[in-house]
Amino acid sequence: MASGGIINDGGVRGKGFAARRKRGLAILACAVVAGLGLTPARAEYPDKIIKIVVPFAAGGGTDIMARTTAQEIQTDLGKPVIIENKPGAGTIIGTQTVATSEPDGYSLLMATFAHAVNPSLYKKLPFDPHQDFAAVSLIARSFNIVVVNPASKINSISDLITEAKANPGKLNFGTFGTGTSAHLAGELFNAMAKVKMTAVPYKGAAPAISDLLGGQIDVMFTTVASAASLVSAGQLRALAVTSAERSAAFPQLPTVAEAGVPGYAAESWYGLYAPTKTPAPVIARLNQAIAKAVQSGAFKKLEANEGLIMVGSAPEELDRYVAREEERWRKLVKDANIEVQ
Repeated sequence: MASGGIINDGGVRGKGFAARRKRGLAILACAVVAGLGLTPARAEYPDKIIKIVVPFAAGGGTDIMARTTAQEIQTDLGKPVIIENKPGAGTIIGTQTVATSEPDGYSLLMATFAHAVNPSLYKKLPFDPHQDFAAVSLIARSFNIVVVNPASKINSISDLITEAKANPGKLNFGTFGTGTSAHLAGELFNAMAKVKMTAVPYKGAAPAISDLLGGQIDVMFTTVASAASLVSAGQLRALAVTSAERSAAFPQLPTVAEAGVPGYAAESWYGLYAPTKTPAPVIARLNQAIAKAVQSGAFKKLEANEGLIMVGSAPEELDRYVAREEERWRKLVKDANIEVQ
């Protein structure tokens, strides 16, 4: 009896000790993971669908870039990557969506030119472009292309300048919204060519190009990605590229500087951001996927056909690049008295 009691007592104690030991090891493991800035779920990133928010309508250059990026990185990450188009308010609506998302790596922003310009356009934004975002990678740099309807009597940059000077304020150019590359490239042209064309804002490249094709607007300084196929098909006439040097993708086209506006140059770009406080290992995993993606055949095709310069940079390079872009365009916004209506 006595020995049986001792055996039973010892068995209970043994089970209790094992349970406490198991709990202790679990707590220790969580503490180690927390010390690395992760949660157990984030340590296995990604484990669900990733969303890239595009702050423009579907069908434009940014949308094309985002969808190509999603297609390529999902193979490497092993989880689906979807696109959510949230156009409006000069990219602010879509950008704010990501700024207020959980910092877990599952809501990302495909940022563009406007991300560096909006701080100069708005006295107050519903987010801080510096404090509310964590850079992932500068994916690519590009230029814009000046296009008109093939039925237009404007056949060159010289013609555009002549027509604009003869009819101040009557020629209009389509944009993707106030402060986008299509807008400021046109405003830079106004300033440097000493002409006055009127900007007409749209919620993305696709609706603007639709009106250009329909003859409702006269010209666009649009992204190459949004217009290249239409130029090749003869549905749009290209006049020039906005880069400082000619593009290998369009060797027959002069630069705006060559064609009559010395010193003119305007550049576009695509960069991926996550909400601030996204764990560093998650940022590193995404950056790794981007670096691999830009070497893919799909991106090589975009590079060759549309003159993109693929980058796939480290996060800090995106921060440095955007800081330079902010400084570059701040003066034009001020001098041109560009205001958000």
